[in-house]
Amino acid sequence: MSRVSVESEYRDDQEGLRARSEQAIGELAQALLDSHVLENAVSRALGAREMAAEAQHAAMAALNLPSAGDVERLERRLRSVSQRLDEVEDELDRVAREVGGLRRELAATRRREEADAASEAED
Repeated sequence: MSRVSVESEYRDDQEGLRARSEQAIGELAQALLDSHVLENAVSRALGAREMAAEAQHAAMAALNLPSAGDVERLERRLRSVSQRLDEVEDELDRVAREVGGLRRELAATRRREEADAASEAED
């Protein structure tokens, strides 16, 4: 037998094995999907999971500990407050600049008035 023939036969065997494996896995998956035992087991597992989550929540509440959801809500609120505080700080800086400008204008006006009054007093 030639080397090419052996390699071709090996590939054919691999493809056949792969096809049979895929078919067997498909049949097994279908049998599991059709199984009432599996369906009941999954249903009970999900129910047990829900009961465990409720028990955990009740225990944490009894110990006055926050849940992950509580912490996430608090984190969102803190971010919101922080953002609002940044906005207030920016607005306060703007107002402070405006007040500073008004004070400078007022001081300049007073100096001019005092200079004018002194000038009039000299005359």
